[in-house]
Amino acid sequence: MGRSPTHLRLPPGISSRCLCILLITAVTAADAQASSFPPLGNQPHLPSSSSLAPSPAVMQIVIQTRHHHYHKELVMAVVLASAAVLAIILSSVCACIFWRRSRQYNARDTESSDVGGGLPFGLILSKLNNMKTTSKKGLLPTVDYPSLELATDKFSESNILGEGGFSHVYKAWFHGKASAAVKKFDGGRTNCNKEFENEIELLGRIQHPNIVSLLGYCVHGETRLLIYELMQNGSLEAQLHGPSHGSALTWHIRMKIALDIARGLEYLHEHCNPPVIHRDIKSSNILLDSDFNAKIADFGLAVVDRNLSKGHIELSGTLGYVAPEYLLDGILTEKSDVYAFGVVLLELLMGRKPVEKMAPPQCQSIVKWAMPQLTDRAKLPNIIDPVIQNTMDLKHLYQVAAVAVLCVQQEPSYRPLITDVLHSFIPLVLVELGGSLRTAEPMPSSNQRHSDH
Repeated sequence: MGRSPTHLRLPPGISSRCLCILLITAVTAADAQASSFPPLGNQPHLPSSSSLAPSPAVMQIVIQTRHHHYHKELVMAVVLASAAVLAIILSSVCACIFWRRSRQYNARDTESSDVGGGLPFGLILSKLNNMKTTSKKGLLPTVDYPSLELATDKFSESNILGEGGFSHVYKAWFHGKASAAVKKFDGGRTNCNKEFENEIELLGRIQHPNIVSLLGYCVHGETRLLIYELMQNGSLEAQLHGPSHGSALTWHIRMKIALDIARGLEYLHEHCNPPVIHRDIKSSNILLDSDFNAKIADFGLAVVDRNLSKGHIELSGTLGYVAPEYLLDGILTEKSDVYAFGVVLLELLMGRKPVEKMAPPQCQSIVKWAMPQLTDRAKLPNIIDPVIQNTMDLKHLYQVAAVAVLCVQQEPSYRPLITDVLHSFIPLVLVELGGSLRTAEPMPSSNQRHSDH
């Protein structure tokens, strides 16, 4: 039995759209073949009135042929347009995927270079301006260890700038141009790790002209390193008690240094939130740049005020600078820094060390030795550092001595706030050095100072 046309089945792999296209193609071919048949018989073709108008059958064939022709063009146009749209969509998707993958790879490369192996120091210097405006620890860059080894000649002794209880500081040259100071902690000690983390935490968010800038850090196994800006004139301790014995420090420069220290401490005590107590102010932690601008350094022992409420802070500091109430009772406040500032001020005035050895095993502190003479105007000029004797206005000398006496008072409540100390020094410092003092007398040059002494 024959099957009804409604039950027509397509061969496997042929869709209905393909069948439609095949049918259109077949009909078009048939029309073309029919139009190519020659006229029947051999009768000549004579024009007549009846031949001017096609018969209904001929018109039907022509209309049907044109209909199929237009349908074919429409289908082809739709197919081509669909293919073009599909190609555009695929191209857009591929471009989007490529862009996203490119961003992910770039982000991974940046992360691996900044956090994993560290950056060469040359790249860090290019980012220094942006670094100084940020207060986020996460943006403080790491430095790769091979660069530090190369810059310090493998931490050669000839490049040592100074040393502390648990560290050495080296001068570093990067690419023969940029220079910095690299502080290398002795590895494996708990105190070293604490001081290292403390400096990163505090100096990563503290920015002030009178506080040394931390440029980056490095962790290499058990070794911890910090990279600071280089201070060309070293520490105040080296200037006062080193081979030059303070010969480069005039009276006006010493007053400027005292003012700079006070400004740095005021920022820590009054403008940091929470306030920061340095806890180790001393002449070796006061660094001087090429113009003798002073900056406070070494925040390994610094504490923030909110931690003081958790109980007594472990006793730390340097003999001769530690305030009595902290040394005896473990009480630590901002006034402890004021006491240490007073000791540094006495060093600037007299050129003597904070603790000097006498007959063994006795030692004498500068505070105990100087206090009776600081309040005696007749004796005061005689205990001043010989390098600066008779180079200052005596009225200014008495004022500075009075500030020093107040700062080293045994009772913390008698000591002034560092803000009051700051304002008392501004009128004693020349305008060109950051104060408000105006004088018609030129500052003596270094040659004049050497010829006078």
